[in-house]
Amino acid sequence: MHVMIIGAAGMIGRKLANKIAKTSTLGNQKMRHLSLVDVVEPSQPDGFSGDVSLHTTDASQDGRAAEFIKSRPDVIFHLASIVSGEAEVEFEKGYRINLGSTMNLLEAIRNEAATSPYKPRLVFASSVAVFGAPLPDVIGDDYHLTPLSSYGTQKAICELLLNDYSRKGFIDGVGIRLPTICIRPGLPNKAASSFFSGILREPLAGKTSILPVDDSLRHSHASPRAAIGFLIRAATMDTAFLGNWRNLNMPGHSATVRNQIDALERVAGPKTVALIQRKPDPAINAIVGGWPQTLGAERAKKLGFVAEQSFDEIIQIYIDDELGGTLPA
Repeated sequence: MHVMIIGAAGMIGRKLANKIAKTSTLGNQKMRHLSLVDVVEPSQPDGFSGDVSLHTTDASQDGRAAEFIKSRPDVIFHLASIVSGEAEVEFEKGYRINLGSTMNLLEAIRNEAATSPYKPRLVFASSVAVFGAPLPDVIGDDYHLTPLSSYGTQKAICELLLNDYSRKGFIDGVGIRLPTICIRPGLPNKAASSFFSGILREPLAGKTSILPVDDSLRHSHASPRAAIGFLIRAATMDTAFLGNWRNLNMPGHSATVRNQIDALERVAGPKTVALIQRKPDPAINAIVGGWPQTLGAERAKKLGFVAEQSFDEIIQIYIDDELGGTLPA
């Protein structure tokens, strides 16, 4: 099996590559070749017994996707995008990268199949940003797309393309609408939702963090570990159940900011919580305040997708996976 990860230098891409490289399998199939693609050079994962190809290229540029699709990967993880806040501020860049790279990839696959039969499994990382206020308390599997940001609109268009190219038989597509991934390791990024991780990650490291929204804001969350599980499940599941509607709400733990802070205090104490500084930001609140509070994910749950049940669990996963299992002194 040949597996390709587009967006392999990002946090989720790196973790996914490392996870599947450790066993050199995807599902019950042996991997012989792993291709990693990004605009910056991806790092080679340790322990993989097969061949690794590193591609430093921009899939949003004409002809680039066709170059790496010539190797005909069996499974393609499409994770590449710019984040929500950046896509809102840099309008043209957002459409060029988030929509343009997806369109180029789909067309490269379709054109490659014109020479001889080829139909890869394509796993697309979508987002809850495809939904926008006003919203019901729980977003069901069949709720219509109502994006209220450029990022959400770009992801919604890509979801429709995934449906259509799958319907036409060019790909075997699965789109997964990720909740906010928390706690993200590393530095803050330009995502409007970055503070959800920041108000936990920075205090756990003894640093101050800014909270730009009210404590009552509710959102759906899953850990990076759960996100990797979602991707692997999407790549290995039987897609017959999906029919022509290929995009799934992912399960997650619905919590308010106050719930996050309370969990942090239970795990790390009041002195850690005191490092959170409240500075309201209307621009950030306008974006994330319109996202779903709770995702209904019955289709995904029936198909074996699993997420955490509490924020205490999400914080403990970060401590185990990123801090060596213990809190800093």
